[in-house]
Amino acid sequence: MGILGIVLTVVMAAAVIFYWEFIQGLGAYGYLGAFIISLFGGATVIAPIPMTPVIFALGRILTPWFVGVAAGLGETLGGLAIYMTGYGGGTAFVKSKHGKIQAIYSRLAGWMERRGSLTLFILSATVNPFFYPAGLAAGALRFGVWKYTLICLVGKIIKGWTVAFAGYWGLRELMRILGMPV
Repeated sequence: MGILGIVLTVVMAAAVIFYWEFIQGLGAYGYLGAFIISLFGGATVIAPIPMTPVIFALGRILTPWFVGVAAGLGETLGGLAIYMTGYGGGTAFVKSKHGKIQAIYSRLAGWMERRGSLTLFILSATVNPFFYPAGLAAGALRFGVWKYTLICLVGKIIKGWTVAFAGYWGLRELMRILGMPV
């Protein structure tokens, strides 16, 4: 996981450098921009929203503490849509004809039944694709909505801080190495 994290950081840094002028324009939207892109990113499973690279870049442009809080709040509110989807029809995933989807969902549902709070916290505090099936399972298992929201908020803020500070420190050093003004 550590190596994957380093690779993702380097890839995000390269993308940010390649699209630097565009990313600087995002700074004009400030913390509201971090909140909105995280809101959409937290609510979508099918269409990928590039929230992580944007939060990474905004961590360099704005104060990373506030970027992380804005991103965490937005992603938590967006994640409520995932929870509600699971609440309304999460059992459809158990009956899915796609073996991999069914296997992932069943495993996460089992984790949610045994240690729901811990599972949600760990998956919400890290950059990974498994939070969404866990959110669906939380809704399907009728995990308390307030408990779900509070756990996800704390985890998503930690994730937001991690990504924003990675952008602040990692991007700054990479730009310095490449001779770009910082």
